[in-house]
Amino acid sequence: MRRPTTLDDLPIRADLRGLSPYGAPQLDVPVRLNTNENSYPVPEQVTEAIAKALAAELRDLNRYPDRDAEGLRADLAGYLGHGLTGAQVWAANGSNEIQQQLLQVFGGPGRTALGFVPTYSMHSLLSLGTGTRWVPVTRGPDFSLTVDEAVARVREHAPDVIFLCSPNNPTGTALDPAVIAAVVAEAPGMVIVDEAYGEFARAGTASALALLPGHPRLVVTRTMSKAFGFAGGRLGYLVADPAVVQAIGLVRLPYHLSSLTQAAARAVLAHREALLGTVEAIKAQRDRIVTELRAQGRTVADSDANFVLFSVDGDQRAAWQTLLDAGVLVRDVGLPGWLRVTAGTPAETDAFLTAMAELAPLKGESP
Repeated sequence: MRRPTTLDDLPIRADLRGLSPYGAPQLDVPVRLNTNENSYPVPEQVTEAIAKALAAELRDLNRYPDRDAEGLRADLAGYLGHGLTGAQVWAANGSNEIQQQLLQVFGGPGRTALGFVPTYSMHSLLSLGTGTRWVPVTRGPDFSLTVDEAVARVREHAPDVIFLCSPNNPTGTALDPAVIAAVVAEAPGMVIVDEAYGEFARAGTASALALLPGHPRLVVTRTMSKAFGFAGGRLGYLVADPAVVQAIGLVRLPYHLSSLTQAAARAVLAHREALLGTVEAIKAQRDRIVTELRAQGRTVADSDANFVLFSVDGDQRAAWQTLLDAGVLVRDVGLPGWLRVTAGTPAETDAFLTAMAELAPLKGESP
């Protein structure tokens, strides 16, 4: 009997051998708080609007979609404000595709991308996939990033692309706007600010959108997966100078965004008040998690996102398993001694905090 073909039998690129696909465990447990989804279901009035919008597209599915998604881009600009126009917005299947397109244009063989780690792990994987050399720079012990440190590393490496994640994943904390402004001023190439969790930022936290005027090499990427609860719809977008959008046109696949995705996203944007109403409820649970874990004596990173990074005593894999055995799935992001939990509904927070009480006591750790 012929043995099954394995990856080792295929002529895979040498730099991809031994790697594992990106992804979090999808386990069937009562409480899933590992992928930073919005735990609240889409309201019925919104599902009805989406269904109506999709139905209107069905008869014409024999035709290609609007290649440039002009209506959707105009709607996204209207949502963001800041005097933006559709010409400054580009949409794709999630912010991951957006960032991949940016690296296809501004990265590639012979070019480098720099990120401040720990950060969103797809930035390095997208760099690898596009043949862009990834340069990781380690943050401070408390995961902070100062203006002086950021500027020094930019000068040292002179990267073609810089990723700034704000709020940062997996730590949750937004960057000081002064750091972003300093990096933009110093960068020799493109600066991509990943604001996937921007809607969850604490009051007074500035968005990099305010820096766009006069900075044609600055790009802000966002998603509808989190705050809008549209993760299954796969819609991400960027905001930048119109010239950047034109540059993306050089590499984007033809008709990359389906008619159904465009219609559903526009219906969601038209009912954004109903969907974004969950944001404050999620932020309240996030702040509750931070407060109660610190009361247990755990170190917890400040969070401007819909998740919380917290310390555990000893092996985080054992702590992850203890929580899983209690029916709560959180994320092991590979940071020794740390785990990440999504802020969900009050009932999900109750289950998580109850499970946390079962972990072994901390050994003299202070908050």
